[in-house]
Amino acid sequence: MTATTSKSQRAYDHLHERIERGVYGPGYRLVLDAIARDLDMSVVPVREALRRLEAEGVVTFERNVGARVTEIDPDDLHETTETLAMVEGAAIGLAVPSLTEADVAEARRLNEQMRESLAAFDPVRLTRLNEAFHRTLTDPCPNEQLKGLVDDGWRRLARLRQSTFGFVPGRAHDSVEEHERILRLLEAGAPAHDVELAVRDHRLASLHAYLDRAGDDAHATESH
Repeated sequence: MTATTSKSQRAYDHLHERIERGVYGPGYRLVLDAIARDLDMSVVPVREALRRLEAEGVVTFERNVGARVTEIDPDDLHETTETLAMVEGAAIGLAVPSLTEADVAEARRLNEQMRESLAAFDPVRLTRLNEAFHRTLTDPCPNEQLKGLVDDGWRRLARLRQSTFGFVPGRAHDSVEEHERILRLLEAGAPAHDVELAVRDHRLASLHAYLDRAGDDAHATESH
C-alpha cells in the first residue's frame, strides 16, 4: 500500500464516518481544500476518497460547485422503504416457524445493546445494531429469493440515506420499543401474520420519521 493510498483510505473513512453520523447532512458541500487541511494532507487523496464516495452514490459532483453529500430523493426513499417493509415483513413472517429460542434470544440481546447505547447516542453503532437485529430475524427465512430481495432493499436504502438515528435522534428510542413489541409477539407464539404486520409497521415508522424531519428542515430553509 502506497502512502497516497493509505491517506486516501484515511480520508475516505473520515468522510464516510461523518456522513453516516449525520455531521455532513444531505446537500452539505464538501470543500476539497478545507478537508485536506483538516486531515493535514494534499488534495489528491481527498479527491480519490470523494470519487469513491461518488461511485457509492453517497456524494455527487456539481459543475462549478464541487462535491456535495447526495440529496435525498423523497419519492425514491419512500418506494424503497415501502418495498423493503413488504419483503422484510414477509421474510420474517415465513421465518417464524424456523426461528429458534436462540435466534430470538440473540435478537433480544442486540436490542438490549441498542437500549444501552441510547444514553451515549452513537448513531453509527445504533444503525449497525439495528441491522444486525433485523438480519437475525430474516436469516432463517427458507425462501432464498425473498431474502435476496431483502438484501437488495438494505443496499439500496444505504445508498439513499444515511443513518436515520443521526438525522432523527428521537427515532432510536422508538425503534427499540418497536423491536420490543416484535420480540414479545415472537416469544408469545403469535401468528406469523401478526409478526409480519408489526415488522412492516416498524419499517414504515422509520420512513415517516425521516421524511417528516426532512420536510421540517426544508421549510426552515425556505423561511430564511
